Amino acid sequence: MDRYDIIIVGAGASGVFASYELMEKAKNAKVLMLEKGNELAGRKCPIIEGKVSHCIGCNPCQIMNGYGGAGSMSDGKYNITTNFGGELHRYVGKDKALELMRYVDEVLCSMGGSDAKLYSTASSDLKTVALRSDLHLLDAQVRHLGTDRNLKILAKIFDYTKDYLTIKFNTTVVAVQKTGDEFVIETDDGTQYGCKDLVLATGRSGSKWLSDIMEQFKIPMMSNRVDIGLRVELPAEVFAHITDEVYESKIVFKTDQYNDLVRTFCMNPYGEVVTENTNGIITVNGHSYADPALHTGNTNFALLVSNKFTEPFKNSNEYGESIARISNMLGGGVLMQRFGDLVRGRRSSEKRMEKCFTVPTLAATPGDLSLVMPKRQLDDIIEMIHALDRIAPGTANDDTLLYGVEVKFYNSEVEVDENLETNVKGLYAMGDASGVTHSLSQASASGVLIARRLAEKY
Repeated sequence: MDRYDIIIVGAGASGVFASYELMEKAKNAKVLMLEKGNELAGRKCPIIEGKVSHCIGCNPCQIMNGYGGAGSMSDGKYNITTNFGGELHRYVGKDKALELMRYVDEVLCSMGGSDAKLYSTASSDLKTVALRSDLHLLDAQVRHLGTDRNLKILAKIFDYTKDYLTIKFNTTVVAVQKTGDEFVIETDDGTQYGCKDLVLATGRSGSKWLSDIMEQFKIPMMSNRVDIGLRVELPAEVFAHITDEVYESKIVFKTDQYNDLVRTFCMNPYGEVVTENTNGIITVNGHSYADPALHTGNTNFALLVSNKFTEPFKNSNEYGESIARISNMLGGGVLMQRFGDLVRGRRSSEKRMEKCFTVPTLAATPGDLSLVMPKRQLDDIIEMIHALDRIAPGTANDDTLLYGVEVKFYNSEVEVDENLETNVKGLYAMGDASGVTHSLSQASASGVLIARRLAEKY
């Protein structure tokens, strides 16, 4: 059995930055990283490659798994804020959390991200305009790398760290045991590895696996939420006055009908709508690119409603999955509907789509989202679209496209201390897998945090 000082399970944002920081500050440590997906060059989604029009259920999903995790195939937005994107500040304090995120930004810039503009909403006139319509713009700085630049930066980080640690791709961890002070990890090919410190960084796609490990070690987990919504696509000109100034606008609205909070999420100016596969469930997301040659004529963003449940219900992710399954059942994947058809209570058909002025960037199935989305969440989103129309006229046009469903699964929050260490000595949980972070910036920052803690030991 090969033995290491540290084993990191998962090569997503937190794992990547943990490996970077360990190389910088713990050069004598023997480190192994295990990743169920491919190396970066091998991550080729058949849809993006143009080989198929719909998700064919690759196992593992090339969008969600592999070096860089789900974040590598995203549009590369790093939000430097504690107003959203996770709860890291509750463990380390607001100032420390921001310092860690700014450090992540410095590393990204040193690896090729310095040409990407750092946007800010702090002094934007948009905040005043939004408030007049009872819309609340959250303060944040955001550096948009774009999917293309993001992949190049990750490739540089990989090249920079590959000789420091051992990385095994296409490797799934099937069992974790602890004997004395040593963890023993078994992979799907029957190989066993030992280590003193074990860091779990499996991301959202590894939530069920991580929950099983936490239950095995009797580590408490707090039930978390699930966000359910739709992705909106419209001509880029409608939101250009907003995206050109702040790029990513996190806008929160409290609905009159239910007093629910609806928020914008993952805005992609001149981008495209894409699918992603989480545990066999096909949901929708969005990408955008730094290279103007890859720009489309549309902007897309999600509108999400947070759902927090009380006792006795605990399976928030399963609730979200069940809604996504209905969409998959009716549309063979993602459903698409014109906003005008939705509010008039009729399905979007192929014939109606032929007359649609907004050209979809995703080959989705025209249908009726009211047969998929719960009424409360759908009413919330319709009310939010009309509210956004007051600051971005054209949002509520008939030909605005809605894709469903978009579901953001959150891991139940693992009980950890200020170093993100569980009550089992040497066992850490970081990134979105821990439930503590929900964004690229905070996930990466959590990797730096744990790496610095382990560097004190090695």
